[in-house]
Amino acid sequence: MSSSTELSPTERQAIDQGAWFAKLSSSLRDAIVSRARVRRLRDGAVLASRGAHAEEWCGVAKGAVRISTVSLAGKQVTLTYAEPGTWFGDIALFDGLPRTHDADAHGETTLLVINKTDFHALLAQHVELYEALLRLNCRRLRLMFEHFEDLNTRPLQARLARQLLLLARAYGVQDGTETRIGLQLAQEDIAQLLGASRQRVNQELKGFEREGALRVEPTRLVVLSRDKLMALAER
Repeated sequence: MSSSTELSPTERQAIDQGAWFAKLSSSLRDAIVSRARVRRLRDGAVLASRGAHAEEWCGVAKGAVRISTVSLAGKQVTLTYAEPGTWFGDIALFDGLPRTHDADAHGETTLLVINKTDFHALLAQHVELYEALLRLNCRRLRLMFEHFEDLNTRPLQARLARQLLLLARAYGVQDGTETRIGLQLAQEDIAQLLGASRQRVNQELKGFEREGALRVEPTRLVVLSRDKLMALAER
């Protein structure tokens, strides 16, 4: 783990263009950045542990933060990935309760980190932040219900196609007509995100290849046709 005083231009752009952060007033954006420290994490570095006391609010500037839990069988299960532009950790700072999940870096990751004291100082000085965080948590709640609905009403093929489109949007690197998903995920990781087995996900990915929507490489997934993936997501 290391820190430096400034974000790179690409990292700052990821923060500035984040869907939530970009809607804040310029004065609040500047205030948040002025109180933040830059933290750089290596792949697998632990950021937070379930049950630990909450001390920080974080924004992802590069890479990804894997949010996970441990199953009854003792297996680490991935729930989601916080992508660049995403802020997290505010809920535990609001209610004062321990962290509910584990969080670690997935790949080389850069964060903007604001400690609890500065977080509450920002809330005291900027009423706008309360309203913005309320909107953020409403959005999270809506997404959670959408996920539950998809899990119970959509076939795996549609859920997988939709997940790949989201990954391509967040981590896509354009190469001609192809979009390489920059986030390295094993099929087991994708299966955990969808609440499915690795074997079933593998079968569906092979089907996507036959459809000409996707190419599966040893360490990456490459989207060949977003239109075909979108069609699969609607089946």
